[in-house]
Amino acid sequence: MKINRKTIVGSVGLALLLSSSAVLAADTEGQRGQLNSKDFKFVTDASRGGMEEVQLGQLAKQKAGSPAVKEFGERMITDHQKANDDLKQIAQKKGALIPNELSRHETSALDKLQNLSGAEFDKYYVSNMVRDHRKDVREFEKASQNLSDPDLKAFAEKTLPTLQEHLRMAENLESQVKGK
Repeated sequence: MKINRKTIVGSVGLALLLSSSAVLAADTEGQRGQLNSKDFKFVTDASRGGMEEVQLGQLAKQKAGSPAVKEFGERMITDHQKANDDLKQIAQKKGALIPNELSRHETSALDKLQNLSGAEFDKYYVSNMVRDHRKDVREFEKASQNLSDPDLKAFAEKTLPTLQEHLRMAENLESQVKGK
């Protein structure tokens, strides 16, 4: 059998990829405590999404031009901080570790909004809130049906009406700020 340099490099690369995947899988298992992978993914996504909503709400309080958008930002901080605290308690009870920082995707919205203010901020922020809450409502509807953990399922069911209200509020704001 003839072995060339490309075969060795390819084999080493594949071995590194497989071993790093195994390490990541083992690491995730250690972080998820008693939760299965689907329930843990929901916890991770919901936690990061909630953190993003709080941080974006704080920016809205500072940079929005419209008092209604500032008020909406305040509401996002209050509601999502409460949901984050509830989720954190459930995760801790199950021995799961939740993320304490945003993903690259979530920080990109923050970065974009950092550079805007006034009416321009309002339009981008509210548009982002409509899009984000539509996604959240779909995810929480699915979670309230499909999660295995009864505490997480109850959390999704309890939080869903608040997210639906946020979506209605954001859609109403969107028509207001687009008119300006």
